[in-house]
Amino acid sequence: MPIATPEVYAEMLDRAKANGFAYPAINVTSSQTLNAALRGFAEAESDGIIQVSTGGAEYLSGPSVKDMVTGSVALAEFARVVADKYPVNIALHTDHCPKDKLDGFVRPLLEISQRRVAEGKDPLFQSHMWDGSACPLDENLQIARELLEKAAAARVVLEAEIGVVGGEEDGVVGEMNEKLYSTPEDALATAEALGLGERGEYLLAATFGNVHGVYKPGHVKLRPTVLKEIQEAVAAKYGTEKPFNLVFHGGSGSSLEEIREAISYGVVKMNIDTDTQYAFTRPVADHMFRKYDGVLKVDGDVGNKKDYDPRAWGKSAEAGMAARVREACEHLLSAGNKLS
Repeated sequence: MPIATPEVYAEMLDRAKANGFAYPAINVTSSQTLNAALRGFAEAESDGIIQVSTGGAEYLSGPSVKDMVTGSVALAEFARVVADKYPVNIALHTDHCPKDKLDGFVRPLLEISQRRVAEGKDPLFQSHMWDGSACPLDENLQIARELLEKAAAARVVLEAEIGVVGGEEDGVVGEMNEKLYSTPEDALATAEALGLGERGEYLLAATFGNVHGVYKPGHVKLRPTVLKEIQEAVAAKYGTEKPFNLVFHGGSGSSLEEIREAISYGVVKMNIDTDTQYAFTRPVADHMFRKYDGVLKVDGDVGNKKDYDPRAWGKSAEAGMAARVREACEHLLSAGNKLS
């Protein structure tokens, strides 16, 4: 199937909330990690979301170029070709974009999508994230309102964040403090500023103790009931059950029980990056250790081309990451729920 149209993406999100599951949103940094994600979704019979961060977009453009727009466009165009060979729907998304990178990342990509739509084409990406967590809430929502208008014109979904995700990702650092937990007041302010879909569709990354990075289960103190409180506060004012399509960031180390509880409160998208990075790299490390003499020209020897051919270890890396994507689909209950 092709990359999701705006209509298909909207149906994907609606089905997730209505049927109590969420889509893994897999960060990719290369054609290999993209292929691994596609394979994992297909094997799980799950539609899904593939996303690129600011750092990932720079890397995709080439380490000597470091242009986020170039890398993003290259990924989107490549994905359109290869995703067509898989029997699942895939939405393309850009991950965390702070204020100082909007002009070099999200805004130019929205302009590209606006031009594409004017030409009768689908937007380049299906959604973009504005990360205003480092801004005061008023400024965060003011920028979100401006971006939402542009996104709606480009037939793109916006993702906004209220509260702070702890830890660090691509240079965006969230302090570990009370801002890790969004409040009903934050949610009410968001609904007032952005509406509830009538001004443009958006996803909301509300925080409930989330932390980016690698943690053992139990280290991160999640409070999924924060999401329930947010939904209920806004529902009470506007009369709409579970008014927000919620996003779960920083989920490494979360228990399956916490993940499923968050889904029950309206989470339709969960970002997966740290775990799939490890799942991709671990088989490479195994290959290099086991094939040491073949990979390296030890003591003047010639090595073994079959061992150091990038395809040899690349295939195992992709298989490892695909397996972790399948597991994520099972955890989030999207497995077997692809659109027919």
